[in-house]
Amino acid sequence: MSQPMGFYTDTSVCIGCKACQVACHQWNDLEAELAEQPAADGSNPGATRALTGMSYDNTGSLSAVNWRHVRFIEKSELNGQASYEPTDASRDNLQWLMMSDVCKHCVNAPCLDVCPTGAIMRTEFDSVYIQQQVCNGCRDCMAACPFGVIHMSGSENEGKGTAKKCTLCYDRMQHGLTPACAQACPTASIQFGPIEELRQRADARVKQLHDQGLTQARLYGADEQILGGLNAFYLLMDEPEVYSLPSNPKLPSRTVLPSSLWSIGSALAMAVIGLVSFRKRRMDRFAEERREEVR
Repeated sequence: MSQPMGFYTDTSVCIGCKACQVACHQWNDLEAELAEQPAADGSNPGATRALTGMSYDNTGSLSAVNWRHVRFIEKSELNGQASYEPTDASRDNLQWLMMSDVCKHCVNAPCLDVCPTGAIMRTEFDSVYIQQQVCNGCRDCMAACPFGVIHMSGSENEGKGTAKKCTLCYDRMQHGLTPACAQACPTASIQFGPIEELRQRADARVKQLHDQGLTQARLYGADEQILGGLNAFYLLMDEPEVYSLPSNPKLPSRTVLPSSLWSIGSALAMAVIGLVSFRKRRMDRFAEERREEVR
């Protein structure tokens, strides 16, 4: 296998231009996100989607046609405390936090663990790829992904569709090309390359920011703490939850044994309580019958 390849996203230099989203759409020939898609025969022009009303974020989230999504987070101060409530007029020190989100291509990928057909595979670049022709539309991968990355679309599998997400531009990588989003990023917020090299760059950037007094800078997913490591990891300027990233995502299979033991323990406890209640009722009835006989 080739050396692991992936993304390092430095959110401190993201300007929210969405060039990554446009490049992803263009290269992967993704449909526009509309309320209604136009008819192939031209009989229906389709319908645009209403604006989200969420600041400059008119995409909302990752979806079956948005394999990249730029988050816009309005951060300010209110009574000396950090505030993320954009509607409060008394806030001050407003600043933007922006982050281009994408599939994390986890080293221990929950979606790959639960796929029953082998449609989700690991490539020679250590990325996670969905083979559309093998997907049966079961949606197990959607439930397993802790980042909400995978979505369904299409008419295959009797209308259930197939799972869709970022491919890390597998077709481009097979020809030695940089993924379209990283190629289009004008500030090098999205960097592509060998994971070990990216980690060294990220460590140096964190040190630089800390030396400048920005001690809130931190890496997310660069080490093995999160699902064995993320092949798309981040430099964040606030807590992961501010960017809608879970601080400690778990593999679904890791919770099976504790959940099973808890269920078995609960069932045994209910059985004991039932037996005690049944015995008490019998004893009460027997005592009542004895009292009737004495009378």
